[in-house]
Amino acid sequence: MASRRISDEQLIEIIEAAIFVADKPVSKRLLKDTVLSELAVSMSQINRAIEQIENHFQTRGIRLVEVASGYRFQACSSLSPWLNTLFKERAPKYSRALLETLSLIAYRQPITRGEIEQVRGVTTGSAIIKTLLEREWIKSVGHKEVPGKPALYATTKQFLDYFSLTGLDKLPALEQLQQSKINQLLSDPSVREPSE
Repeated sequence: MASRRISDEQLIEIIEAAIFVADKPVSKRLLKDTVLSELAVSMSQINRAIEQIENHFQTRGIRLVEVASGYRFQACSSLSPWLNTLFKERAPKYSRALLETLSLIAYRQPITRGEIEQVRGVTTGSAIIKTLLEREWIKSVGHKEVPGKPALYATTKQFLDYFSLTGLDKLPALEQLQQSKINQLLSDPSVREPSE
C-alpha cells in the first residue's frame, strides 16, 4: 500500500534516475506502478516532477523528451556533428524505396503492399517489407477483405520512438498536392494486389 511520503526533490531525483537507467522509454504509468509504487505520489505530482525535469534540461546537452512509449533522455540534435565521432559504426543508410514505403505506411495506414506499389509506380520488394518488419517499425495489422487477402501494414510504437514522435499526428503535414495525388492513385480501380 502506497503510504510513504517523499519530498518533491526526492520525487524528481527518483523519476530522473529511473528514466536515465531505463533501456527504453518510461511511461508515467510505469513509473507509478514500479519505482513509485510504495510511495504516496499522485499522477499530478508525477506530471509536475516531469515538467520540472524537462525545464531543468532545456539549457543542457541532453533533453528529456516524450515519445510514444513514454519519456527518455536524448542528446540535443544540434550536437550530433560532435557526438557522431564517438561511434565507429555509421547509422545504416536506407534506400529511397524503403523510405518511400515507410512514408506511405506512416501516412496511409493501414495499407497493403499493392496499394504502396500503386502509389510508387514500381514493385516494392519483399526485402523492403522484411527490413521494416525486422526493425519493428511496421507490423501486419490484419488482412484486406479482397481476393488474396493481402496483409495490411501499419507503423508501431518503435517507429514513433525512433523518430521521436509522440503520435502519428506529429508527422509533418503533407502538401495538399501530394495528398490529392496519393488519394487519386489509391482510388484507381485498377489496383491489383500482388500474390504473396
